Amino acid sequence: MVLLRSFFRKGGHEILNNTTNENQDPILNDATEAKDAAVNATNDAQAEATESAEPTKTVSETPVHNPDAFDWTQDKAGFGAYDDSQNDEMKAIYTGTIKQVDEKTLVMGKVVSISEDNVVLDIGFKSDGLVSLSEFRDTPDMKVGDEIEVYVDETENALGQLVLSRKKAIAEGAWERIQAIMEKGEIVKGYIQSRTKGGLVVDIMGMDAFLPGSQIDVKPVRDYDQYVGKTMEFKVVKINEVYKNVVISHKALIEDDIEAQKAEMISKMEVGQVLEGIVKNMTSFGVFVDLGGLDGLLHITDISWGRINHPEDVLTLDQKIQVAVLEFDNEKKRISLGMKQLTAHPWDSMKELKEGEKVSGKVVTVADYGAFVEIEPGVEGLIHVSEMSWSTHLRSAQDFVKVGDEVEAVVLTLDREERKMSLGIKQLSSDPWT
Repeated sequence: MVLLRSFFRKGGHEILNNTTNENQDPILNDATEAKDAAVNATNDAQAEATESAEPTKTVSETPVHNPDAFDWTQDKAGFGAYDDSQNDEMKAIYTGTIKQVDEKTLVMGKVVSISEDNVVLDIGFKSDGLVSLSEFRDTPDMKVGDEIEVYVDETENALGQLVLSRKKAIAEGAWERIQAIMEKGEIVKGYIQSRTKGGLVVDIMGMDAFLPGSQIDVKPVRDYDQYVGKTMEFKVVKINEVYKNVVISHKALIEDDIEAQKAEMISKMEVGQVLEGIVKNMTSFGVFVDLGGLDGLLHITDISWGRINHPEDVLTLDQKIQVAVLEFDNEKKRISLGMKQLTAHPWDSMKELKEGEKVSGKVVTVADYGAFVEIEPGVEGLIHVSEMSWSTHLRSAQDFVKVGDEVEAVVLTLDREERKMSLGIKQLSSDPWT
């Protein structure tokens, strides 16, 4: 290739020179040939240098050992081979030193060593487990030789390591204990950590539990923050197996105490017994009286011997009153109370009245057949519609009187035993028919 290029370059110049200028100076031709010869020499030298720069490959052969030539039953130390019975014996000895460990279970492990970052634990398995030291915050006094409960996450991971967890052991152990506590109805203590939406977060044995606001106390609680940082007793009322959620209640404990107090109070209660209570709630039909953990009903008709339109006419909320036990139900834990029964009946203290005597009073009730007139508080007499007028065209008592009217009447009949009295208005005037 180099020679051809040199020949072409040289011949080409000669042909070109001869064709273009046959009369060219011989000295110029000699100079051109000398230049071409120098270029050809340079190219030849570069080509030879390139060929000499290629490395020389040396092929070496590695001897191959023959496996059949090695005595596999005898090693350099001179130990002989084991027969099958000896192998089985050695396996049994080795297997006896390792206990069966199941994943996702709690086991006890012995602390082998403690470093700045990790703790090595021996659970009796074929290898020790490594757990981060940060997971042992609940055991600050831990030392080598102590036995600690851990959770077996994996007996062998991708790297062939035993994976243990102290954090999961705390949660798993707490969950199992909380389940047992709920089944037995036991009381558990917890530390209220923080407030959350609708209630409080409570630490129960290292596990977070939810305390709804409605379960804090028997009375409505508006300020949840006052309970944060306190340690209280609770009752586990609900658990969720799937999400492992725990709901607790402090109110349930208070209610249990109240129920116990109710049972004790009712067991000692007698009809006619006088108790002191506080007016807790008012309704149109009566009031509920708190007797110290046990509520009783004071009906409106048992508040006063006289007629009243509403309990608030006589009583006020939070007022302390004396009441008498009228009746009670042990099973339903219901108590009926009376307040008017603590005073003498007005009929017993009423002044002597005789038939034909004139009396005055206020109309308290009006019906078609007549009207009731209160002579004294708790003492009423009935004025029948036929005793209101001498007229024979009588229609309704409402045509003659209305509630609140002050009227005069004559005592027609009187029965102290039955506590009944009949009155008449027309007797105040002469009979027009006679």
